[in-house]
Amino acid sequence: MLPKGLPDLLLFTFKWLGLATLVGILAGSASALFLISLAEATSIRQENSWLFYFLPVAGLLVGLIYYYLGKDVEKGNNQIIDEVIEPQQKISWRMAPLVLIGTLLTHVAGGSAGREGTAVQMGGSLADQLNHFFQFSLSDRRTLLVCGVSAGFASVFGTPLAGTVFALEVYIIGKMRYESLIPALFAAITGDFICKLWGAHHTHYHISSSTELTVIPFLLAIAAGLIFALGGWLFTNAIPFFKQFFNKVSFPPLRPFVGGIILVVLFLVIDKGRFAGLGVETIVESFSRRQPLYFFLLKILLTSLTLASGFKGGEVTPLFFVGATLGSAIALFIPLPADLLAAMGFVAVFAAAANTPLACILMGIELFGSEHSIFIAIACIIAYLFSGHTGIYSSQQVGSPKHAIWGLHKRKRLKDLNSN
Repeated sequence: MLPKGLPDLLLFTFKWLGLATLVGILAGSASALFLISLAEATSIRQENSWLFYFLPVAGLLVGLIYYYLGKDVEKGNNQIIDEVIEPQQKISWRMAPLVLIGTLLTHVAGGSAGREGTAVQMGGSLADQLNHFFQFSLSDRRTLLVCGVSAGFASVFGTPLAGTVFALEVYIIGKMRYESLIPALFAAITGDFICKLWGAHHTHYHISSSTELTVIPFLLAIAAGLIFALGGWLFTNAIPFFKQFFNKVSFPPLRPFVGGIILVVLFLVIDKGRFAGLGVETIVESFSRRQPLYFFLLKILLTSLTLASGFKGGEVTPLFFVGATLGSAIALFIPLPADLLAAMGFVAVFAAAANTPLACILMGIELFGSEHSIFIAIACIIAYLFSGHTGIYSSQQVGSPKHAIWGLHKRKRLKDLNSN
């Protein structure tokens, strides 16, 4: 006789093995197309530095596209979070092509943006299109969206474990959707595999130093985590700060146009080659050469202006830039190896800004190796705990003991908390 509940578990597993694999194929293929196109757009920009003068034009194009074709998908990642928390209406198929086009326009002209938002939106919207072919319950639709997020995140960064946990952790701070664990894992593994199968490449990072965990390094890691919390806090507050000014422009398509003008002026006095686009070269350099302290501040400024004005892309790779350069810089007064601090900052600032510490710990292990896991975990947890209740995803709900220190016990959306 089979154990009680085993048939249901097997049925659930086989059902979601098929669905998650399908979502992974869709999201992984979309991420591969995006990464290959993004690499080409970046190469074109680097070979033609004059293209940054067209930032206002690119911004206007992005604004017009979303104003006339994408009003129902302009919330992006927050729309997916909303639908997982409280399913209301299916996500339009237009989200995937529009965010792809908008992000490529942003990057080819030199806007300071990332790629996670694009991959997650493509994965989530493509997954939701399966509702046109199958009749899903609200619970199953939530799981389907989680699979899309998991596959998109995992495939764009090459981190299936982090992608799985990110998709379970990002909706409600301090809570995880364990009922979606198996589907999310299947989707993440498939998405990552398919993306690599298409020939998309990911950046590799290396920590050459070795540090033993004793009392002093432990305390230094805590101190570094506090600094990374500040970096994450500055980033998450900069975007809404600038957004309130751009929102004063009454015609929405003109907001990224104005933002593009401001960015052109700034790039005339700032090294646009270093700060435009993803900034991966500077991130890699942070592991071998100590960076100036002001680098992370400039990246926060340029990214917040880019995204607040209406350009498209993600926040995560700029957060990697902020964290890696900040970690490298503080090696001047925190006596830990600069490459280790760069790795800690890489994931810890992300943990602080996205409120996803477990996913960031796993990402650190996948990218930098398990031998540095304790330092990475310390930095991520401390940065998460001390970064406040703000975050880059305003639709997140609060349900974490972290926020009890502020007397916030009930679930609320971050946008409601931020308005208080």
